Amino acid sequence: MNDGIVIIPTYNEIENIESIIRAVFSLPKPFHILIVDDNSPDKTAQKVIELQEEFPDRLFIEQREKKAGLGTAYVHGFKWAIAKKYNYIFEMDADFSHNPADLERLYDACHFGRGDVAIGSRYITGVNVVNWPLSRVLLSYFASVYVRLITGMKIQDATAGFMCYKRQVLESINLDKIKFIGYAFQIEMKYRAYAKKFEIIEVPIIFTDRAKGQSKMSGSIIKEAVFGVISLRMRQFFNRL
Repeated sequence: MNDGIVIIPTYNEIENIESIIRAVFSLPKPFHILIVDDNSPDKTAQKVIELQEEFPDRLFIEQREKKAGLGTAYVHGFKWAIAKKYNYIFEMDADFSHNPADLERLYDACHFGRGDVAIGSRYITGVNVVNWPLSRVLLSYFASVYVRLITGMKIQDATAGFMCYKRQVLESINLDKIKFIGYAFQIEMKYRAYAKKFEIIEVPIIFTDRAKGQSKMSGSIIKEAVFGVISLRMRQFFNRL
């Protein structure tokens, strides 16, 4: 059994999916990949199924009936990976905003280092974001400042979606209690790990905005993050997290 699996949620990623899969599989360390596809109209899933013939023991796909949000896709993937006993479970976007080569650095931070959770952090060594408009950079950066103020976590990049979890971290979190689906999902997962005293470390990365396909960002996702952080803090305060 390979010890690391990369979960990649997809919705209309036909322009990126084959390239990102091949990029991960070209790394010196042999990762596995699980695609969680939300019935993409552009036939993303069909392309993955074609590629499974080339990578039958490394590439897996779970197909859902409809678009149901990033958070629920990751929870679906987490449960699948836990059942398969992978020791290191990764989150990564399909659009190359996360450099696949950095997977090995996140792995090393947990496997050889002290991390239970490793975050691919855009802000731990300044602002390392390429091709985002200033407004988006400021929104993301100050969202993390806001999260630190409300929750007390010392994490510089609380909304990061490039992650490595040790399996025992995900096993200790009641995944059925996860409430949020967008940016707030990323915050909630970190906060639940933090509340359970797991060691969370940040690994500096350079984040590059997608060159192909469309962003899934929306106003409702931002609103969820703003109010979700307060909700998380209040639930922990009343021991209902």
